[in-house]
Formats: sequence, structure tokens, C-alpha cells
Amino acid sequence: MMRTWKILGVVFATFLSATAVGSESHQQAWEALKDGRAVLMLRHALAPGTGDPANFDLDDCSTQRNLNDTGREQARAWKPFLAEHGITEARVFSSQWCRCMDTAREMAMGEVTEWPSLNSFFSNRGDGPAQTRQTIALVNQLGSGAPVILVSHQVNITALAGIFPSSNEGVIISLPLAEEPTILARVSPGR
Repeated sequence: MMRTWKILGVVFATFLSATAVGSESHQQAWEALKDGRAVLMLRHALAPGTGDPANFDLDDCSTQRNLNDTGREQARAWKPFLAEHGITEARVFSSQWCRCMDTAREMAMGEVTEWPSLNSFFSNRGDGPAQTRQTIALVNQLGSGAPVILVSHQVNITALAGIFPSSNEGVIISLPLAEEPTILARVSPGR
């Protein structure tokens, strides 16, 4: 019985140690984002469905998959979540898809700039490598300033970071961006 308690004690101590290290590394990721040593790249908030309708038109949101009420709430949750980590404004760059632009605007972190390189290549996978390289170049050309937030799509994030994000999930990625970037943390409001 005493041996069982010792084993449980070791397991519990290991868990506490791992939790402390995990929270310390998350804190370092947030500090890197605040200090301009990292960017936050996130997948748009919840927009039910997959891909885009056959009649998709970039200039007509009614032809696209859009945020639902839950998605809008998810997007708005970023502002207080970021504020908890000391970020109250940001330079926000977004895919031109309505669900991304709406996510970026609902975050209310600053002016939103459209970046075509962040557009989805779900239907045109061959465009992925060029768009990923362009996103890397654009981010690395940014000067110092407020933290940088990129709002994009699952395929874009997976191509760059090797991570399959959930809707409204982000990754903090170390700068300079590279084709094999350093992922500092996966983050999302409410987690």
C-alpha cells in the first residue's frame, strides 16, 4: 500500500511539474507576441460547413460560408482574452473571405488589412506553396509596432505551421517566419 502511495506521489509531482512548465512556456509565447518576436495566426471562427459553395463569389458574402451567431461570439471573445495577456491593440491581417474578415472585425483589435496570401486554397491546393511563401515574406517585411494577428483558414495554417487548428484556434509562431517555423503555443479563448 505504501508503494502505491509513493508511485501516486511521483505521478502527481510529475503532473504538477509538467503543468508549471506548460504554463511557463505559454507565458513566454505571449511575451514573444507582445514584444514583436512572434505572430498569432488563427483560423476564422465557426462558420458551419466545409469548403465553399459552388457559386462562391469573393465579392458577395451571401455566396460564402459565413460565421453563425456562435462564430461571432467566438470572434468577440478574442478581445478580452488578448487583453488578459496584455494585448489591447494589434496589426490585423486577414484573408479576404467574409468569414475571416468578419472574425477579424469582431475581434475589435485594430484596423483590418486584407492579405490575399491568407486566402483559402482549399479548392486550389496547387496555390498553397506560393501563398505560404508570400505570407512568410510579408510577415518578415513588417517593421516593429503593435503585435501581429493573421486571420486565415485551416489549410493555410496547416501548410505553414503543420497544425490542424479548430475553428477559432490560433497558434503563436516565432519570428522570423520560415517554412519550418517554431510553434510557441496553441491558444483559443475559453481553453
